[in-house]
Order: sequence, then C-alpha cells, then structure tokens
Amino acid sequence: MGMEIERRFLVRGDAWRSLGAGTEYRQGFLSTVKERVVRVRIAGDRATLTVKGVAVDLARPEFEYPIPIEDARILLDTLCERPLIEKTRYRIDHGGLTWEVDEFRGENQGLIVAEVELNDARQAVDLPPWVGQEVSEDSRYFNSNLVRVPFSRWGVGRESV
Repeated sequence: MGMEIERRFLVRGDAWRSLGAGTEYRQGFLSTVKERVVRVRIAGDRATLTVKGVAVDLARPEFEYPIPIEDARILLDTLCERPLIEKTRYRIDHGGLTWEVDEFRGENQGLIVAEVELNDARQAVDLPPWVGQEVSEDSRYFNSNLVRVPFSRWGVGRESV
C-alpha cells in the first residue's frame, strides 16, 4: 500500500518563481467523499487515476495508476465533479526535499500553495523563505475541497490568505 505524508503551506511573495519550471495540470474528482477521494489528473503529457483514503496525522493511503491520456480527457470532460482544478505546478528543490508549488487558475485563481512530501510525519523540514502559514490540517486547502468550495467563493476569512 502506498502512503502519502505531506505538509502544505501558503506561499508569500514571488521569490519562488525563478527557482523551478512549471507544468500545467488539469484534474478532476470522481469522488470527493471524506472516506475516499478518486482523482483523474493530466500533468503535462501524463495521466493518472489516484485513490486516496482518510488522513491520520498528515498520512493517508494513496494508490496511483497511469492511464491513457485520452481516457483521462474523457473522464475530465464528462464524469468529474465541477469545477475542475486548473493549476501550474512548479517543482523546487530546497533543504534536501522537493517542494511543489501550485499556482491555481479558474475558480481558485489567487491561491498559491506549497506542498512537501515526507517519509515520516515527524521529519524535520527546512522551510524556504517564501513559505508562509502552514495549512496542512485546514481541509479547505485540499484540492478535493477546492472543487466543492473554490477559493473565489471563500469570502469571509479569505483576507488572511
């Protein structure tokens, strides 16, 4: 069984922009219930189907499978919940880890989040200077929840982002 352990942070400033190349992502969800999330994703010229379970202490079971890109397009266009998640992901190496900075578009325009995958939930992390508030346990920032309540609709409380 695969296990995903990640921490998520808001990004501040633009210093990160010159540190990594971006890849266009388009993704949608076939299921966004708490017990299981089923995601379809096209990242550049690759497509995957991912199933994730419930998170416990930053860790959750994750199973990811490559699928034909044309199948992913059909699933995204016909079966996935709306709105789809559109973003550019930048991969940036810092402190021996690879950070993934997601700059969202569409209904989540204005949101920029950095994620780092870990081997252990207690693993020490050297935070880059462009990383701000940690939001790992704030479920609003899960991509599956950004489908249900996009960033553009947050209204109250959004000013703190």
